[in-house]
Amino acid sequence: MVSQRQVIIFLLPWVSGVCGDITMTQSPGSLAVSPGQQVTTNCRASQSVSGYLAWYLQKPGQRPKLLIYLASSWASGVPARFSSSGSGTDFTLTISSLQAEDVRDYYCQQHYSSLPTVFQSCTQTSSPGLQVREALLHQLLPPGQP
Repeated sequence: MVSQRQVIIFLLPWVSGVCGDITMTQSPGSLAVSPGQQVTTNCRASQSVSGYLAWYLQKPGQRPKLLIYLASSWASGVPARFSSSGSGTDFTLTISSLQAEDVRDYYCQQHYSSLPTVFQSCTQTSSPGLQVREALLHQLLPPGQP
C-alpha cells in the first residue's frame, strides 16, 4: 500500500533527422502526484509530426517499454488507464487513476522520421542523420521539496 506522495520523472529525447530538427517539449515543469490521482503531461513538437507520436515508460535498469504509438493506439498489454490524444504538434498523455507501479520514467518520442531511434540513458547516440539526446525535463517531487 502506498500512502505517501510519489515521484514521477518525465524524460524527453531531442531528435535531429534529415528532415530538420524536431524539438519535443513536455509540460508542466513539475507536478506532485498521489496514487489514484489523474496525471496528465503534454508534449509539443516544434513542427508537425502528424499523428506519429509515441509514449514510453521505463523502469529502473530496464529498457523503455512502448505504451502508446500513432498518438492514441495502445501497445499490447497496456492498461486502459493510459490514454493519449493529439495530432500535429500537441499531444497529451493521461493516466486516469495512478497506480504505484506507474511511478516511473516517461518518454515522449516522435516517430515521424523513418530513421531508427536509440534510447541510451545519459549518452548521445549517433547514426546516419540522427542524434538522440535525453534531457531530464520534468522531475515530479513530493510537496515541500525544492
